[in-house]
This record gives sequence, C-alpha cells and structure tokens, in this order.
Amino acid sequence: MSPLLHDLPRYLQRLGFDAPPPPTLATLAALQQRHSAQFVFETVANLTRAPIALDLDSLQRKLLHDGRGGYCYELNGLFQALLRELGFDLRAVAGRVVMGGPEDALTARTHLVALVRLDGADYLADVGFGGMVPTAPLRLDSREPQATPHEPYRLDLRDDGYLLRAEVGGQWRALYVFDLQPLAPIDLEVGNWYVSAHPASPFRDQLLVARTGPGWRKTLNNASFAVHRLGQDSVRRELDGPRAVMEVLEREFGLRLPPGPDVERALARKFEAATRP
Repeated sequence: MSPLLHDLPRYLQRLGFDAPPPPTLATLAALQQRHSAQFVFETVANLTRAPIALDLDSLQRKLLHDGRGGYCYELNGLFQALLRELGFDLRAVAGRVVMGGPEDALTARTHLVALVRLDGADYLADVGFGGMVPTAPLRLDSREPQATPHEPYRLDLRDDGYLLRAEVGGQWRALYVFDLQPLAPIDLEVGNWYVSAHPASPFRDQLLVARTGPGWRKTLNNASFAVHRLGQDSVRRELDGPRAVMEVLEREFGLRLPPGPDVERALARKFEAATRP
C-alpha cells in the first residue's frame, strides 16, 4: 500500500474533524465510534463476485468517493492508514472469527484488526466487524468488562492469544480470537482472496450489511433487515424482493450502489434459489 492518504481532509471531514487531531486515546475513541457510523460494513462486492482491491488508492476511491463501505480488510485497512497518518503507533494483527460457533474452532485467520500503543498500553481498535463491531478502543491488559457506546466487551486471555466477547442479552458471546503475531502484506492478500473468492468462504455470494448509530445498530443479512436498540427487543423485517433490498441499502444504510444491473441480478438469483423446492 502507498504510505500516503491523498484524501485526508475528506476522510477527516466525514469523521467530524476540520483538522488532523492529536494521536491520543480520546482521538482514537472518537475516530472509532464515528467510523462505524459513517462507513458501512457491506459485502455487495462479495454478492456480485466483483474483485476487492486493498491498495490505498482503491480503498480511498471506494469509501471516500464512491459512497460505498466494505468489509474488514477494506474498513480496517483504510482506518489503519488514517491512524498512521495521524501519528499513532500501531500494528496489524489477524483474528479467527468464532461468532456463532464453538469458541475453540480453528477457523482461518481472516479478520484484520489493529493494536494501538498509547501511553505504554495496547488497545484493540476494530472498525470492521459487521453487526458486532466494538465502537470504542479496548485495553488489551484488562480482563474486566469495558464499556463502549454500545454493548460492553471483554478480552479473555487464552493460551493461543486473546478472545473478544460482547455482552448481548445478558450473555457473554465469543466473537473472535487473535494473537500478537505481526502481519505481512502477503497475509492480507491471501486472507482477502480467501474471504472474497474461496468456495468455502461464508461471505461468498452473501449480502451482509451493518451500521451503528446513537444507541442502535442496523443489520441486513441477505433479505432480513433488523434494527437493534440498546435495552429493547430487536425489530426485524423480511424483504420481499431485490428492489426492496436495494431500497433498504440506499435509505437505511446510505449506500450508493454500483451502476449497472449486477446487484439486482445477484439478488434475484438469491431470491430464486430461496424459493426453489
């Protein structure tokens, strides 16, 4: 990746800053909370099987100019470039997603996150974990529940690294495991290829979308749209066709869909497959 963010002013304005802020914990917390509200987690490219590029110019064009979001390699990739540009000390590490499965599952190391060093302590900074993205930095050396603008999170120590949990509905749910092994650019390329193109990838041909806001999360799992508000029951609605899904993407998530028929055609194939006997 190029070391420079050519669109730094535009990026900062999207996050509510008129000038580069200092590399402090308060800045990191503000950036992380605002990022998941401004930049949507979305897998439209996975649905349409479009190529996903990780070079910095492509990320800036897609997220800052094309009105799109992305998944962890894109969102966290651009976010980490921003942190470096602002003078933060960080390193990229990889996680194994275990959400929805056994905590000891050896899934692929395909989730990109950052460890940010501030005042002698490391903080987990993640803006790319979909519907359960943590909206505040999490101190790595703490085993206590840590408050965020949304759910509380906790980092458990394991023999193979750290396990991130979130408290949802009174239960501590496992999200992903990560260790401190540094990543090389080739690791990102291999992981990105697996997630976007491998037949066994859970993201292949799937539409997964998420966005945060004050006290709420919005998610879309193919044709199932939900709004989750803190302390309330989730409200879920099943969408009845490709056009309804596309309208929710634009209205509820603020996405500018790529031109052409690819998205509608891919959604039509999913609806058709879901109705086959």
